[in-house]
Amino acid sequence: MKDYIDAIVKWLQIRVQEANAKGLVFGLSGGIDSAVVAGLAKKAFPKDALGIIMPIESNPRDEEDARLVASALDLEIEKVDLTTTFHTFVNASFVSNNTMAIANIKPRLRMTTLYYYGQDRGYLVAGSSNASEFYIGYYTKFGDSGSDILPLVNLLKDEVYAIAKELKIPQSIIDKKPTAGLWEGQTDEDEMGFTYDELNDYIRFGKEGPNVEKIKRLHKNSAHKRHFPYTFKGKEEEGQ
Repeated sequence: MKDYIDAIVKWLQIRVQEANAKGLVFGLSGGIDSAVVAGLAKKAFPKDALGIIMPIESNPRDEEDARLVASALDLEIEKVDLTTTFHTFVNASFVSNNTMAIANIKPRLRMTTLYYYGQDRGYLVAGSSNASEFYIGYYTKFGDSGSDILPLVNLLKDEVYAIAKELKIPQSIIDKKPTAGLWEGQTDEDEMGFTYDELNDYIRFGKEGPNVEKIKRLHKNSAHKRHFPYTFKGKEEEGQ
């Protein structure tokens, strides 16, 4: 894992330099994925790595955990409370009966915040999607997936944990149940309907399990999330 970390750090430095940028900005949620991104960014850019804590009616423990990560890494952080912004947006439009439509406003507001800081400082926005979640589209389009660079997107969830240990991420963060923090009590595995172990076994080995059809369906239905918007190429596409 040490060699792998060194390779990611070098890759981050090259990509940022190619973009004529100075460093990286990323959301710091208090979860394992953002903690690992923070650790990698700090190694790549010791003086130009910025974590943003962005609560929106969030569990106070998430901010505590985010600050714990920042302290362990000696990481620069900023806090932007988006709760009022969230309510202002909803009140200015309408209150949807679709739970996910409302919940997904939150990561999209956070994405906007990251790009505001990124453009101001000349930083690229680093996303924290891992390979397990990327495979089934378990992220918000133009929300937490809205980024310039994805250092974890080829790492399955268990590999993210292995890197976290090598980076000396606090054990309480490693032991914490993964959650997107979209609503109180929400966890990744409860929402997905299967465990990361089952998902990883299918992706890595093609191992059949009780939820394999659901995994296949999620992968198929989320294909549009893994590509740029469709573009009309000309009249040759008519009738297709």
